[in-house]
Amino acid sequence: MLKLRRCLDEVREYHCPAPEPSLDLRLDLNESTTGCSPRVLAKLRTLDARKLAVYSPREPGEQMIAEFLGIKPSEALLTNGADEAIDLLWRAFLEPDDEIMIVVPAFNMYEIFAQGAGATTIRIPAGPDFSFPVDEMVAAITPRTRIVVITNPNNPTGTVVQRDDIYRVIKAAPEAAVLLDEAYFDFCGETMMDEIGKLPNLFVARTFSKAYGLAGIRLGVLAGPAEHISVIRRMTSPFNVNVFALECLAEALADREFIAAQVKQVRTTRAWLQRELDLLGFRTWPSAGNFVLVDFGDLRPTILTAMIAQGIALRNRPDIPGCVRISIGTQAEMERVVAALKQTLVESPVAQQVVR
Repeated sequence: MLKLRRCLDEVREYHCPAPEPSLDLRLDLNESTTGCSPRVLAKLRTLDARKLAVYSPREPGEQMIAEFLGIKPSEALLTNGADEAIDLLWRAFLEPDDEIMIVVPAFNMYEIFAQGAGATTIRIPAGPDFSFPVDEMVAAITPRTRIVVITNPNNPTGTVVQRDDIYRVIKAAPEAAVLLDEAYFDFCGETMMDEIGKLPNLFVARTFSKAYGLAGIRLGVLAGPAEHISVIRRMTSPFNVNVFALECLAEALADREFIAAQVKQVRTTRAWLQRELDLLGFRTWPSAGNFVLVDFGDLRPTILTAMIAQGIALRNRPDIPGCVRISIGTQAEMERVVAALKQTLVESPVAQQVVR
């Protein structure tokens, strides 16, 4: 009988919320509801049949992204979204029964990729108010620790990790690859990219899916020491990045005015939403991402159901009691969310009982 690898018996499927025609406002995947730069769209419209019929090399794009990030081309690898960057790093460093360390709550794919490699995930609970548990992480590092993940800012909490704490982890785990996942860097501004090539076990992952509004074309980058990136590059399929991503990269990077406006709008609207949620009696935590984590408590099932009925998708976080993650859309979209919440609190018998 044909059998799969034993470690795959325990692999959890990543449950992406299914698209439904009735949901016209998706605030559950931290996508940009505004979309990408007009310059990117204009570039896409120039692509012809010949361009789509041939393979596109990623090397010119890596030269471009390296210059943008202030690192060497040999330290940068373009990937099919940041997910591929994570998968490649796991495949490069993990043997069966090795350990990776993550802070929970966390992005589910860290653990799923580890399970696929036959490795064990060590989960370190976040501290009070989801603070970064640096002491606990350092204490948990063992000779079996091969990868340590730090998401900055964290998803789904929005928590920022201090630079000194990142240094402590890197120093405490010299035999492990330390991945700094900076998927939400643009909304936060904190980075360790300037240490690429200086710290021998530091890797940084970025994505164009969030602030750049390019989730649909799947483009990410893995930065790290040249000696390790060269090996990981050998593991990568030769044309892993599609022509749309490669052709749009220059315009996406060049339109800094668009990105600045996007980030400003998200930050402003995020603060407004948190104030409105506070006025409604719901707790939120400080966030440096394009999302807010909110505690609806016992009202969570009622609110999620009511939102779906009004065409709005929010992200349930069953791993955090009572909590839901809300992606930040435009000001008008978030006003719609708040109005829907208020309507639910007025009309739902369950909500009225809880509020009383």
